[in-house]
Amino acid sequence: MGAESVIKVFLADDHPLLRAGLRISLGEKSDIKLIGEAGDGFSAVEKIMANPPDVSLIDVDMPGLSGIGVIRILRKSIPQMKILVLSTYNDDNYIQDAMAAGADGYVLKCVGIEELERIIKSFYAGKPGVSPYLVNLSIDNSSGVKEQDYGLTVREKEVLKAIAEGKENKEISQALFISTETVKSHAKNIYKKLKVKNRAEAVRIAIKKSC
Repeated sequence: MGAESVIKVFLADDHPLLRAGLRISLGEKSDIKLIGEAGDGFSAVEKIMANPPDVSLIDVDMPGLSGIGVIRILRKSIPQMKILVLSTYNDDNYIQDAMAAGADGYVLKCVGIEELERIIKSFYAGKPGVSPYLVNLSIDNSSGVKEQDYGLTVREKEVLKAIAEGKENKEISQALFISTETVKSHAKNIYKKLKVKNRAEAVRIAIKKSC
């Protein structure tokens, strides 16, 4: 990947150890470059506005100006930039606030570096991300509808979880010790209960569980 294809990333998080860990890990990637970091919301806005990255990783809970406040400002000022929330909270209120502020994605901090790299590249490319650590912001969390309200069986929930993890039918059948035809049957029932037409739509309304 040429220098022109390197994804510029900014990290805003108030935990020095996490920033140091990501700095080292992302520094080993040839196609991702960490161009700046901040430990509080006000510094994050100032630095990002001065040197806009392609993707910003924003902690939802920071001193001074909160991550939600940062997202609101940046979304209006740099609309083309991708903004990913990096959070320990898999909580409806945080997710809903991030969605309303204009975040593109909400990633749980228990994500591994390789998975985070994949998510960054996916959002940068404008492709829908699928990951067990990625809470999709198209979920209408204000409705109070939870996964169990759809009437999914235990097996259907297992299949939906596997779909959300990006597994293909053959991988799901091997993991759950059922035939691929049974997987297809479960998927068909899931789509019907969720009132969706395909995998992508099912994942979009699946509520991800925390690590």
